Amino acid sequence: MQFFDSLAAVPAGFGPSAVTIGKFDGVHAGHRAVLAELRAVAARQRLVATVVTFDRNPLSLLAPERCPEALVSNTKKVELLEAAGVDATLMLPFDKAFSEQPPEDFVSSVLVDALRARVVFVGEDFRFGVRGSGNVALLDALGAEYGFEVQHIPEVPADAGAGSRRASSTWIRELLAEGRVAQAAVSLGRLHSIRSIVVGGERRGRELGYPTANLSPDIEGLIPRDGVYAAWATVPAGRFGAAVSIGNNPTFEGVPQKQVEAHLLDQKLDLYGHPIEIEFVDYIRPMNRFESAAALARQMRIDEEQIRDILQVPPHP
Repeated sequence: MQFFDSLAAVPAGFGPSAVTIGKFDGVHAGHRAVLAELRAVAARQRLVATVVTFDRNPLSLLAPERCPEALVSNTKKVELLEAAGVDATLMLPFDKAFSEQPPEDFVSSVLVDALRARVVFVGEDFRFGVRGSGNVALLDALGAEYGFEVQHIPEVPADAGAGSRRASSTWIRELLAEGRVAQAAVSLGRLHSIRSIVVGGERRGRELGYPTANLSPDIEGLIPRDGVYAAWATVPAGRFGAAVSIGNNPTFEGVPQKQVEAHLLDQKLDLYGHPIEIEFVDYIRPMNRFESAAALARQMRIDEEQIRDILQVPPHP
């Protein structure tokens, strides 16, 4: 996949292209349905299947108080777009100058001059240009002027169990805030994940017989609700079943808020300073306060049995 981090990075003569535009936060199942259609149209018309997205949520500049936390980092978003099979991604810096651009200038500079668009996919509520002054009707008119076709993207249901709720990043955030990671995975079309670096901790898990990898607070991706989860942990040595806890562990004093720890089943690895990615499979229980470390250790054994059953990881012989 070709990747461009600015308009200036797009090479002369790029395209002609089929383009879709959006935040693509999470690159969820609904996004991938759109990308599949984009690829199909591009293949039929011999166009370059291209995504135009942004380096931040526009609300972070336009209305910071309403801007939600991103589901994935920019790095992860680009990886997911590449995995979805698009030919090129243009990630535009959403700065003050860009936000004040008239909608006609956006179309002429990005879609026409840079990408040589022949087909443009957008949702019915698509807005663009200064203060969202451009809409689908204007895009249709500009398409007729510049020679590109505008195709409207239908809403995609989240899943059969979600009723009429459409697949959206907002819906997925709500699920993760409730700890419903298994349901979020349905709408995402994959397991929700976070990434970080392993750092030193208080070694309480080791004393309890459950050594943990402590994630640096500088975490990529949206952290789910506090609690204990069945998960997969990917580290340089491989991908392993894991028991993951999120929160401040109320059994002990002085534990930071939103600490994320992962106990890798049957593994004794030196992970300090190494990258780790956690993929959440299912919610096990809340972060309860126990009367003693021994009581916590007993509960952790129960948690481990449940997590092994969910992940189908038998006890190490």
